[in-house]
Amino acid sequence: MLFEEKVRERMIPISKYSTVTLDATLQEAILSLRKSYCELDSGMCTEAGPRTVLVLDEREKLVGILDFRSFLKTLIPELTGGLSAKLAALGVSMTFAQADASNLDESRLGFNARVVKNAETNVKDIMLKIRGTIDADANLMDALKAILRNKISVLPVCEGDKLVGVLRDTDLFLAVTDILEQEE
Repeated sequence: MLFEEKVRERMIPISKYSTVTLDATLQEAILSLRKSYCELDSGMCTEAGPRTVLVLDEREKLVGILDFRSFLKTLIPELTGGLSAKLAALGVSMTFAQADASNLDESRLGFNARVVKNAETNVKDIMLKIRGTIDADANLMDALKAILRNKISVLPVCEGDKLVGVLRDTDLFLAVTDILEQEE
């Protein structure tokens, strides 16, 4: 039952989750996530895989998290910023754009090069703050409250000070669907 089941029964163990250190690059984090997101044998990627990477310090303490959105915002900043950010990412000045905007298409040819360059960004410069953790022996209802209250999709699971796993909103959704299946 959702009220009685413990977080440790539904969490993904940390050994099966993508982690990187503070000094890793965005590219390293992305490749780490891709390995856990995609089945190694078949190369098939599924939506059921982890969608985040945990950032650990040198003592293996959790210090941040990276998600798809933070990856994309860093790799392709022109998609999230205002006009000046878009132009800067394209390597175009405002004066140039006002003079002859038709030349912007030529600047787009360097898109792949910009993505590769931006992938060199250090994860510590873009990681998201941790907005909560939960004890492995807490019940799933407490985890659900924490996820909804903090508006997060991933909740790190700890035993004391030690990170032992991750509980996702997907895991909680499946716990609720198990209740419905039992009622059939």
